[in-house]
Amino acid sequence: MIRNILVLGAGSAGLLAALSIKRKIPAVNVRIIRSPELGVIGVGEGTTPNFPRHLFDYLGISKKRFYQLAEPTWKLGIRFLWGTRKRFDYAFSHQLDAQWSDLPRPNGFYCDDDFSSIDLPTSLMRENKVFPRQPNGAPDVQPWHAFHIENEKFVNVLETIAREAGVEIIDGKVNGSERGNHGITAVHLEDGQRLEADFFVDASGFRSELLGKALEEPFISFDKNLFCDRAVIGGWERTNEPILPYTTAEAMDAGWAWQIEHEHHVNRGYVYSSQAISDDDAAHEFLTKNPKAPQQPRIVKFTSGCRRRMWVDNVVAIGNAGGFVEPLEATALMIVCSQTQTLVDFLIHTELDPTPGMRDLYNQLTHSTWIEIRDFLALHYKANRTANTPFWRHCQQDTDVSNIADLIAFYEENGPTGFCRYRMPNAQTDFGIEGYLVMLIGNQWPHRRPYKPSLQEWNIWNQHRAHLMHTAQAGLTVKESLAYIQHPGWQWNSDLAKTT
Repeated sequence: MIRNILVLGAGSAGLLAALSIKRKIPAVNVRIIRSPELGVIGVGEGTTPNFPRHLFDYLGISKKRFYQLAEPTWKLGIRFLWGTRKRFDYAFSHQLDAQWSDLPRPNGFYCDDDFSSIDLPTSLMRENKVFPRQPNGAPDVQPWHAFHIENEKFVNVLETIAREAGVEIIDGKVNGSERGNHGITAVHLEDGQRLEADFFVDASGFRSELLGKALEEPFISFDKNLFCDRAVIGGWERTNEPILPYTTAEAMDAGWAWQIEHEHHVNRGYVYSSQAISDDDAAHEFLTKNPKAPQQPRIVKFTSGCRRRMWVDNVVAIGNAGGFVEPLEATALMIVCSQTQTLVDFLIHTELDPTPGMRDLYNQLTHSTWIEIRDFLALHYKANRTANTPFWRHCQQDTDVSNIADLIAFYEENGPTGFCRYRMPNAQTDFGIEGYLVMLIGNQWPHRRPYKPSLQEWNIWNQHRAHLMHTAQAGLTVKESLAYIQHPGWQWNSDLAKTT
């Protein structure tokens, strides 16, 4: 029976796990070990829509309070500056896995030449607007958004709320652990403390103190699928740049560069392969394109892959302690939220006495998530057929997408139909067939089912797009929307419902 849970790591993964467990299973004693000397990685993060749902719907955090303390901005999706189109938008909506009732084919069959403004979110992205306007002029904040958020502010918010929920935070550095017949029995801190627990959450980041070091769970590399292993990071204070409602992903000589939008700061980074370019040359390329960035940007090394199992004995890894893929598609916090919810569900269902079968099922589910993300990101690289550098030629020729070969072959044979979903290796995915269709159509991956709409169909199609663009043009920018929600009189309906 689990009565005491110890979480190693007080970053976003550890705090989200601890807070989620304590909120959903309040009878359990939850403690976090925080190593002050490690500090917080001061970078901007993009998220996916499951992130605000986890905060507001699952954890019940007040929206007004969160916006005041964390100061996020909104993200409708990703703008890709690569491929034969030079630009295409991937929104958190169903622009391609959809069909207008007055047209005979799904939307993807009408996007050979112009792939833009297919639904309202992509229309808003094209106009650099974030929300449609309500009749009273205020933003109509829809649930199909994610956040851009500064990590340090987010961690501070989580720490405050976790303490209020009854989570104990202990400062100290782990320098060892004890192993018994059923897993870890205790961890040791440098100051001499010995901390016992029934169950451990390893959120110690890349160090993977318990799952990797103590339990020696093997690491599965994704180096055949994802070749990038480093990033140059540097941002600057915002001046007159507009706050864009999306993350930008721009092809570079040996990888790609992100741009994440905060209210007062622009966060920029270049993800690259150390086999294709040196650190100095990557920094030079980055600074040439981004002269506002610090002249000595940080270099961060990483390895894409995951542990074979996330749950071994009485230890579960959450976040980078269990796995990491590169920043493309902003999956880090998405995985933390989804795997934390699964863990909590399993603990509740087993009445805090998890069985080996439930543990095995958890490992099966979480491993399939990592593999799906690996395959989806690999397609981004395989599909970009225009960048003519050694790195991109290597991606086009050698990226391993064999796990989704059936899906690609079906698409090539049948075109952008939603029936492609039945050739996906995992039916329950975070990206769905929508994500794959966006990558294939956005990069103009060839197929053998071209469609020639009639003039009447084109008129109907263009009427739909014109209406969407008109609505988007009347919408609000991020700056305008922030002015509304930061006003002292602004109230969120979800917060009001909790008080009535």
